[in-house]
Amino acid sequence: MRDPGTADLGRRFAPARDASEQIALAIRRYLEENDLRPGDRIGTEQELAEEFSVSRPTLREAIRLLASSHLVRVSKGRGGGIFVGSTPNEGMGRNVSESIATMLASRSISLKQLLETRVFLEVPLAGLAAANADGDTVHQLEEAIAAAEGFTPEMDSFRMADTRFHQVLANAAGNDLLLAFTGWILEVLQPSLVAHIGTRMESDLIIAQHWTIVRAVRRGSPAAAEKAMRAHLAYVEDVLAAVDGPA
Repeated sequence: MRDPGTADLGRRFAPARDASEQIALAIRRYLEENDLRPGDRIGTEQELAEEFSVSRPTLREAIRLLASSHLVRVSKGRGGGIFVGSTPNEGMGRNVSESIATMLASRSISLKQLLETRVFLEVPLAGLAAANADGDTVHQLEEAIAAAEGFTPEMDSFRMADTRFHQVLANAAGNDLLLAFTGWILEVLQPSLVAHIGTRMESDLIIAQHWTIVRAVRRGSPAAAEKAMRAHLAYVEDVLAAVDGPA
């Protein structure tokens, strides 16, 4: 963080009782304003402590706060220092995924509840994708469907292709905040659903539903894309209900 653009970073900081939180906020803003990417070097603990005119323990606590949000990572040894771990949106998305994974593991939330939430998020997301998608997006969706053909839903090859399909849609939506809030769908919910109901799902039906979504995206029709995604998720809900029985 020793370039001319960071010279005022320390000067804008006013020490207080919550100094570590202020430092963490200043660094977070710096990452956003300068569009730093994962792997970019921020500086060393010593450099940052001097820049903010605080003790190393105070600086260390600020870095701990940022590391807990996956925004930075600390590397020891020669050439080490403090590096960007993920972008703010990526860090937020990972925190959401970890929280939901913990809730699911502790059974404070169910797959049914997560799937209901998924509908409220992924249906409008499909509409945004249809409004914003270009030819390359359609091509990527078609490739993902082709990669799933010949496999069954409980197989890794199908699961990876299915994840890729939904990831392409999410990226095409063009809303970074929505993307951060929906990461848990592919990281937590999808693997759990496959493990629980994968053998009861029909690959031909899922592929047909995906093709309906692609046709809507190709036409640039948000309403049709939302309708197709809602039908796809309704099928998954029906299979889950059949496996789990009455609530």
